[in-house]
Amino acid sequence: MGLVVALAGGVGAAKLLRGLVKIIPPQDLVIVGNTGDDIELYGLHISPDLDIIMYTLAGIVDETKGWGISGDTFNCLDMLAKLRLETWFKLGDRDLAIHILRTKMLKEGMTLSKATAELCKMLGVKAKLVPMSDNPVRTKVLSGTLCLEFQEYFVKRQTRDIVTGVLFEGAEEAKPAPGVIKAIRDADRIVMCPSNPVLSISPILSISPIRKELQKTDAYIIGISPIVGGKALKGPADKVMASMGLEVSAYGVAKFYEDLLDHFIIDKMDEQHKRRIEELGMKVTVADTVMKTLEDSIRLAKIVMETK
Repeated sequence: MGLVVALAGGVGAAKLLRGLVKIIPPQDLVIVGNTGDDIELYGLHISPDLDIIMYTLAGIVDETKGWGISGDTFNCLDMLAKLRLETWFKLGDRDLAIHILRTKMLKEGMTLSKATAELCKMLGVKAKLVPMSDNPVRTKVLSGTLCLEFQEYFVKRQTRDIVTGVLFEGAEEAKPAPGVIKAIRDADRIVMCPSNPVLSISPILSISPIRKELQKTDAYIIGISPIVGGKALKGPADKVMASMGLEVSAYGVAKFYEDLLDHFIIDKMDEQHKRRIEELGMKVTVADTVMKTLEDSIRLAKIVMETK
């Protein structure tokens, strides 16, 4: 098997990727990470999805939450609260060290992709993790007359707003990060990780050269549904899809990716959607897709690599 390219959001993607790196050489994996939900806070550049993947592959992620660093403390955040700063975005002390160093690198002239590569090297992550772009692309969530920053919608307001639309500010001008297009062209297999299709994968696809390259690639493109039994395994994918008029099901996700996928993996709970999805022009594999343990991740990763 040659090069594998994965388009990835946060927790769901990280769970699959931790299995993939166990069954293929890490140097044969290129992960294109979503940066639409990046945020600047306390003067620091924070890349939540890149960090979740980086921490997971480095073996330091908080397994219970799926994000942040295991065993982290929150002394800095506690002090910021005493100083009357808003502390709704929960940053641990060790986590802050990563953001401080990333921000330092960026201020010294490094691109985000170069800074990410340096951080991965420091943490012992061997797979290549690249942001979708070195240019800022920011996901904005529309709710009626409100236009919310992604983290404001997701963390501060706890996804309680009804999503009526999504914008990817800066996407039209953004260029793919160095190596992204070449990786897609060189890939034998491309994986749409089980991430929120609207809020995690769409920001990547909003960069026109990336979507165009995916549409014309000869690589085999496999997707995994993040919706199981009509519900999102993590995050607000089901709520967002429903409020935007999309069918909240494995079929709804397959339909969302209709022009890109060759093969779609759905959970056994959703076997009733198999024929409908096949009618979209893609092959379908029914499997256990819920990843609670590393063994689950490896099992699903093997299915991803063996489908044809």
